Amino acid sequence: MEAKQKHETPPETAGRKEGMRLLARATLAELSAAWEAIPDKPEVAPVRGPETGLVMVRGRIGGGGDPFNLGEATVSRATVRLSSGEVGHGQLLGTDRERARHAAIFDALFQNGAHRPAVEALHRLIAARLGAEDRRKAEETAATRVDFFTMVRGED
Repeated sequence: MEAKQKHETPPETAGRKEGMRLLARATLAELSAAWEAIPDKPEVAPVRGPETGLVMVRGRIGGGGDPFNLGEATVSRATVRLSSGEVGHGQLLGTDRERARHAAIFDALFQNGAHRPAVEALHRLIAARLGAEDRRKAEETAATRVDFFTMVRGED
């Protein structure tokens, strides 16, 4: 009997996947500032979009049961090609096509060794902002937390 081979994600692909996740949550201001800070910008040609459409969001009953269609979500996506040949993709929730285009550009730049440090710096900036937002929300939630306890009366 043959052992089943486990497919592991190569580190390069895992880094790109995490980068795309962060780029989808970036603000247009963060992306624009990072683009302006790049001194030797490559030429960027559109391959597809940017365009906006709908995707079906699926759920599972109880998290692991039968799948069902929860509803539709608006998404924007773009695909670009750099003059150096790298192709980048950007997808995000919402209708901001310019953000999707910038996300695609930075995905392509991540694949280029010369620009990777600048893109990784952008990833760290976005991750830091998201972490700060998560901490702020956790603090706000903790402030409204109610601790329930049982008081024992002496007449029992």
